[in-house]
Amino acid sequence: MTRRDDVVSERVAPSPGSRTSNDQLRRFNLSMLMQILHRNGGCSRAELTRRTGLNRSTIAVLVAELVEAGLAYEGEPETVVGQIGRPSLRVHPEPRMSAITVNPEHNSVAIGLIGLGGEIIRSVRFDSSRVPSPAEAVRVAHSIVEGMRGEIEQSYDLVGVGIAVPGLVSAATGRIVNAPQLRWKDVDLATPMAQAFQLPVFIANDATVGAIAENLFGAAKGAKDLVFVDGSGSGIGGGVIIDGQPLRGTSGFAGELGHIMVNSTGARCHCGRIGCLETEVNLERLLLLLGLTRADEHELDIELGVTRDHAVLEEVRRQLGFLSIALTNLVNIFDPEVVVLGGFLGALLTVSDERLGGELKLRSMSGHSRSVVLARARLRSRRVMIGAAELAFAPLLADPLAFRRV
Repeated sequence: MTRRDDVVSERVAPSPGSRTSNDQLRRFNLSMLMQILHRNGGCSRAELTRRTGLNRSTIAVLVAELVEAGLAYEGEPETVVGQIGRPSLRVHPEPRMSAITVNPEHNSVAIGLIGLGGEIIRSVRFDSSRVPSPAEAVRVAHSIVEGMRGEIEQSYDLVGVGIAVPGLVSAATGRIVNAPQLRWKDVDLATPMAQAFQLPVFIANDATVGAIAENLFGAAKGAKDLVFVDGSGSGIGGGVIIDGQPLRGTSGFAGELGHIMVNSTGARCHCGRIGCLETEVNLERLLLLLGLTRADEHELDIELGVTRDHAVLEEVRRQLGFLSIALTNLVNIFDPEVVVLGGFLGALLTVSDERLGGELKLRSMSGHSRSVVLARARLRSRRVMIGAAELAFAPLLADPLAFRRV
């Protein structure tokens, strides 16, 4: 297994203030190109010229540097009908560059090997009959990746480990402050995970990384301002992206969207408040009326799509009403371009449009709610892995030459 610390011997490490403006500009341009390649799975040189505003000779020099550094490669030229002149080569992110992702949940630990461009190379889910402890999550993740050691050493360069946790993660320390679903409190998962893998480790809330993934590769691709709300059996979480950057808050706890109050006379939430969104919009109630103990998004789509049970449809209408209140509040607060619904909330959106005539409404105080796109998450179960990998890819994308392969 390749350690990034072992392959950065060419890292530029000048004393503070010693970098020239030309060097800073060059690194900025290389970062810009790497991000474009990563987010689009590759581009022609001509497209890179159009997207960046740089001239062709500069693009050629920068691409050559990325190729020499082992971070990109050039493939077959792009052909355009009616094009005059030599077709432009297509530049791709180097598929060797990859990240490990870990997603502990209440009855499983999911492990991924993700390549640049959001490609899921391998995905393994270890199911458990009990909630995994932090030590068990580390042991399971390390054991599964050890099983891939031969393939990884032969074909991939690991840049880091991205961990997505269903809970609050401190932005300052990286500690998991509280993950109720896992019954973890004040847990340092980064240190033992870094010791196990000998790689940099990055941790964030699972809904936050889901928002990042949908923004880069999914339903909100290219949007600068979006709200992502995700529903699962453990509750409702979310992530907000403002001007292209995830909103984390002072301590990193921003995005607890499941605890917006939507019903002042509702049930008491586990957080102690009355009428939180996740007490009124609840997967367990739907499953109970459907006679199911569990269902993934695909199964829920089918069940809600064929049911004629009046009680089920009335419950869907009731939940959509409270969801509308919450989303309207979010639209008024954040003024997003796109609102993306994931998990069982995406199924509610689909049944709203297909069975109930679009009962989910957004009511903006500005009167411009029609301009807000309401969409279902596109990446489904892949979004947490892809989003967690972005945590590990961030340093590479910010300064590609720091990861130059020898």
